[in-house]
Amino acid sequence: MAVDDACDLLCLDLPHAERIRAALPDTTRVEPAADMARGLGDSTRLRIAAALLRGAELCVCDTAWVVGASQALVSHHLRQLRTAGIVTSRRDGRMVMYQLSDRGRAVLSVLLDIDTDIAVDTAVDTAGAGDALLEGADRV
Repeated sequence: MAVDDACDLLCLDLPHAERIRAALPDTTRVEPAADMARGLGDSTRLRIAAALLRGAELCVCDTAWVVGASQALVSHHLRQLRTAGIVTSRRDGRMVMYQLSDRGRAVLSVLLDIDTDIAVDTAVDTAGAGDALLEGADRV
């Protein structure tokens, strides 16, 4: 038997309902949270954010490779994530590097149930093999 989602009669526990209404955050606090939720509301953007959670900082090219999408699509989604306050960007020469904002990292770690202390890939080249590479030589 299907359950109707509405009450059949008007019943209101006014003191209880008013206490709840008074405690609700105002629109100025809710809107940024809604923007962030919309920003992560697409599976591609969620995968990009998860890649940034794991990789700490990535350029568009690396992010596209990791998530298996075109650079144009990834760039578009990164712009949306930046607008939503989930990622930040910085220019490094000819590349733009992206990383999660502190708030984006906190929301994503809760959303994906990931411990942020172990999420970042902290592998270090201790042999120094990467020192001799020319800039961009290790990129395709």
